[in-house]
Amino acid sequence: MQPDSTELIEKIGLRVPLIGFYDAPDTAPFEPLVEPGPGKHACVFAFYRQWLAGKTLHITKDNFGCPGAGHWLFSAVIRSREDLVKFLTDDEGLKSSHGLMNQWLDHNMGYKPKHPHLLVGPLREGQYEHLNSVTFYVDPDQLSALMTGAQYHSAPGDPLPVIAPFGSGCMQLISPFEDLSVPQAVVGATDIAMRQYLEPELVAFTVTKPMFEQLCGLGSDSFLYKRFWKNLVKARGGIERI
Repeated sequence: MQPDSTELIEKIGLRVPLIGFYDAPDTAPFEPLVEPGPGKHACVFAFYRQWLAGKTLHITKDNFGCPGAGHWLFSAVIRSREDLVKFLTDDEGLKSSHGLMNQWLDHNMGYKPKHPHLLVGPLREGQYEHLNSVTFYVDPDQLSALMTGAQYHSAPGDPLPVIAPFGSGCMQLISPFEDLSVPQAVVGATDIAMRQYLEPELVAFTVTKPMFEQLCGLGSDSFLYKRFWKNLVKARGGIERI
């Protein structure tokens, strides 16, 4: 059952709706849908404003919009490995050498969908079983709250509760998670190619379902109800400013 995020959203003053990444057998529960134009290049995040309007991006192995999305979300072979390395290193300047880019690609595998449809958009009741990750679009103060919340139940020796891996924006929605059953979060939207679609003060905080449940379960004994958070809210002029 999908946890109730209402109190968490209110406490951190979240303005942007929570966005889910779904791997589902049927698209009907996610309507209204938007899709990339067939054969046209379109970044996943070019649909950000559509998400805010309540629509869901629908992509498939045959229509994913951006070659990067095809590679990272469907493990599609868009170009040869040599061409990919040259493009990312020489054209985009994302690593200092071909060797380093090859190493990075060797250690980062694309997502392999279980169903024909990947969907990115507002959370949908009744579809929690198909939800893989939840993304909060947050400012630095809200990020600090969520990062603190992600550490709340974490013990030394546990998997890192928060990671900030290099990668494309769409990749950061799912690919860095080695095990979706582990409570973990990714600080994302750090891909300079996609940031043009977001408000400049926002970054992404993408969480697995177990981490989402932990965050939604933060109670009155947590920092959200204590002095430090109250002082920060006051310093910003109230929760509507944070």
